Amino acid sequence: MRRRLRWPPLSLLILTLALSAPASAAPPLHRVAGSVVVSALASAPKESYLAHVRNGDIGGVILTQHWSSSAAMLAVTRQVKAAACAGGAPLLVAVDQEGGAIRRLPWAEPAASARELGGTSTAHIATEGRATAAALRRAGVDIDLAPVTDTQLSPRSFLGDRTFSSDPTVVARAAAAFVSGVQSGHVAATAKHFPGLGAATENTDDHAVSIRRVRLQPFRSAIGAGVQLVMVSNATYPLLDPSGLPAVFSAKIVTGLLRGQLGFDGVVVTDALDAPTPAATPHAPARAIAAGVDLLLYTSATAARAGYLSLLADAQASPKLRQQLTAAAARVEKLKQWLGSRC
Repeated sequence: MRRRLRWPPLSLLILTLALSAPASAAPPLHRVAGSVVVSALASAPKESYLAHVRNGDIGGVILTQHWSSSAAMLAVTRQVKAAACAGGAPLLVAVDQEGGAIRRLPWAEPAASARELGGTSTAHIATEGRATAAALRRAGVDIDLAPVTDTQLSPRSFLGDRTFSSDPTVVARAAAAFVSGVQSGHVAATAKHFPGLGAATENTDDHAVSIRRVRLQPFRSAIGAGVQLVMVSNATYPLLDPSGLPAVFSAKIVTGLLRGQLGFDGVVVTDALDAPTPAATPHAPARAIAAGVDLLLYTSATAARAGYLSLLADAQASPKLRQQLTAAAARVEKLKQWLGSRC
């Protein structure tokens, strides 16, 4: 008698094929390191810059200076994004579009300063946020490094009209409204400068600054509104971290306070790492990643290149840093998925 062949269940066949298929290779370390570096660009990129983008040494671009038109900016964003996709990964593009004088797109919303917006309704602020997102999308921009979520705590604050108010309740409402408006237009918003620069009388881009007064309520509100990024400041906060570490290097502030107590699980981005305080700190990129930061922001392409090489060398030497870097890159990838970025 011929024996009837009995085929295994379909589910078992699928499992067997899955187990026998080669696992997808993890990206090389140089690409993981590059994915968390944001480099500056003020005009059309040179071929050497595009080569770094294609190679995966740059994961994001911040467009600096002022741009004459949406078309001019779009031509550049398309060029750098095409270079990134030629290397196999989408690129993030960010700008400072706060309102008033701080606008990389001077022809786009919000025309009013944050202080002027803070005196209006939340509905109006959300409308301005949506208009801002529409303008940025037309220019190929993914991230608005706004709103300023600091509360002005000194009449001599260097932030001036970049803050919504000296009342944290007003700031909280305005920041949440702007975040909601921008992100409804599929552009990621950024609450900055955590845990607060409202008491600073000097700019951390130029000076070492120590701050003893902050207001966290507006940051809680922005996080509650679903903000995708939080920018951490370069100032020191002795009452929050007695070690004297700048916030950008402080695990107590980034991981303990921002992620732990405030529950933020999105992307943490540095303020300019080529500012005096972080630039004078050895192994600054690695120390920021170790504190819980995800994106390393530079306002100079030369400084970004040096930062990338420093981070790569430190990651090659440290298994713990490689683990922390992988976690940061995963959060950046999640942001790209939220944005719908793809090649």
